This record gives sequence, C-alpha cells and structure tokens, in this order.
Amino acid sequence: MSENGQIHWCAPLYDAKAAELILYGRALGLAHGEAEDVLQETFVALTQLELPPAKPEQYCVRSFRNRALNYRRTLWRRLMREWESLRWFEKSADETPAERAAMICLAELPVEQREVIVLKIWHGCTFDEIGGLLEISPNTAAGRYRYGLQKIKIKLEAFIHERTEYDGSADAFLAASLAGSRA
Repeated sequence: MSENGQIHWCAPLYDAKAAELILYGRALGLAHGEAEDVLQETFVALTQLELPPAKPEQYCVRSFRNRALNYRRTLWRRLMREWESLRWFEKSADETPAERAAMICLAELPVEQREVIVLKIWHGCTFDEIGGLLEISPNTAAGRYRYGLQKIKIKLEAFIHERTEYDGSADAFLAASLAGSRA
C-alpha cells in the first residue's frame, strides 16, 4: 500500500512473478533462501520507483537477474550454493519419479542453457526478449534452449529405459517433454 492507501503499482507484478523469479534464481544457481532474498531486494527497489517502467515485467526480470548475479559473486555464497545444489528443487510429496528425474536433468544443465529454458517455459519469454535480457542474440538463445532440451531428452530417455517398474506415467511425461523439444 502507498501512503494514500492505494495499492502500489508493483503489487500485482509481485503476485504474478514471485514464484517464477524464485525458480529463475534457482536456475541461476542460488539456493532457495538466496533466491527469496534477491526477490525481496528486487521488489524493495521497485517500490522505490515513482513510476512503473515502460515494460514492468521485463524490467523486473532484468533487475532480479542483475541482483542475483551480484549476489552469487562472493566465495562464501558460492560454497553454500554448491552444498545446496543437491536440493535444487524443493521435494513435493506428490511428485512422481519422472518429475524428479526431469528436475535433476534441468539442474544438471549448464547455467546458460538452464537459464534460457526457465525464461522460455516458466516466464513465457520470447527468444528476442531472452536475447535482450541476457545480452545475446535471439539465435544464441534459441540454440541454448534447443541444446538444453536435447540434453534433457537424452537423460529422460535413459531414465525411462532404466526403470524396472513401468507404470505409463513416466512415458506420458517423456512424450510431453519430447513434444516441447520439437516446437
């Protein structure tokens, strides 16, 4: 709320983007708590702006990314991230083995590929937007996306073949993943 009782312009932006930005922070190599800290810092800074930027969502993601990259630079935090990397995604009681395998595959990708995949799938960014955000060409962004999905596909196929108990759900999950890699 602002001083006059109105909702600040970035409150709906927070509601829409907070969970996506936490995941993006994880893709950039932050621990869950670190991503939450960067999220808070980002929105504190946004609330101090008098007027919303021309493209609030893109500005928000760019601001978050810059803060996340700055946050990662210290040695102590790097060591903590390496320890935390074992738990890149928070476990859910209802997750399937195929979902866990997909999360592990995503976490094992190089940061550059993982970052583009998260921006494309969870943030719905175009390759032009990703290119602008990361300061790379849209073709480079598309290539990182494509190569990352290919690596995930190969690892998931190996996961399917290694399963001793076949229940069909992993097959459906893999089919959806493969369909996305062809798009």
